[in-house]
Amino acid sequence: MVDGRQLLSGVMIPLVTPMSAPGRPTDVDGLLQALATAGARSLMLFGSNGEGPLLPTSALADFAVRAAARWRELTGGPVLCNVTAAGTAEALERAAAVAAARPDALVLSPPIYFHHREDEVAAHYAAMADLDVPVVAYNAPRYSNPLNPALIDVLVTMPHVVGIKDSSGDLELLDYIVSAARRRPDFGVSQGAEKQLLAALRLGVDGIVPGIANLAPGPAVDLVAAYESGRVADAEEAQRVLDRLLALHSIRPGVPAIKAVLADRGLCPPYVAAPLLACTETERRDLIALLGAEEAHLLTRR
Repeated sequence: MVDGRQLLSGVMIPLVTPMSAPGRPTDVDGLLQALATAGARSLMLFGSNGEGPLLPTSALADFAVRAAARWRELTGGPVLCNVTAAGTAEALERAAAVAAARPDALVLSPPIYFHHREDEVAAHYAAMADLDVPVVAYNAPRYSNPLNPALIDVLVTMPHVVGIKDSSGDLELLDYIVSAARRRPDFGVSQGAEKQLLAALRLGVDGIVPGIANLAPGPAVDLVAAYESGRVADAEEAQRVLDRLLALHSIRPGVPAIKAVLADRGLCPPYVAAPLLACTETERRDLIALLGAEEAHLLTRR
């Protein structure tokens, strides 16, 4: 069985999905090269930053295969694929679609859209047991049914579930997740709430998954390295840098802003999946102006 703590350690990039036109995934090589050079260790495809829920199942396979193969050539690091869906049948279809990419794990939130009972959410995860691919549960209550302590206790008992990625921003819940995870030596925990990355490391998470790392992986890598080596001031400064970069979402929230800045740097087209719309020219100019003082921290083409 996969060691979930090792799988989720370090900095994982919840990768944006470059598109040649709205909703059409395209080549990702330049972006992957730049991320690998900056020290990123692993990828998660088709999460919220990857616009996964907006892409049809038919659009997943080719991109997943190309991205995973190239990342392994560049780094040898793991690639995870998010297969979150409204129902169990669709999640299984999405898992089958990305199987050719040989994901190191599938990432799965509780079902989206309907509110579900705890036993229904547990059954959703249990249905993945026969896929012969480890599962990382993804707690993103902004988008799906939340994972509560009772469900976390159940997930830790499922052998095929090897970790939890938490993006709730609830540090009390995250502390509970870390404590529950330690009942198994192979159960990992990662954190995606970007303003609380250092706080999460202090609680004992194994790694971080910040969306802003698509644009600025360096400060995220520095944060983990500084924390692990006991350089408290450096870790705190890295978190402050990331906090300043996150101000871009005050101009345009979400992945359109990240893609607009990456497009300006020649690393990713600006296109997004409908019903999202790409940044306007005014938004793009404002984003570039805002981030001008942070140039040293931004990803560059290699």
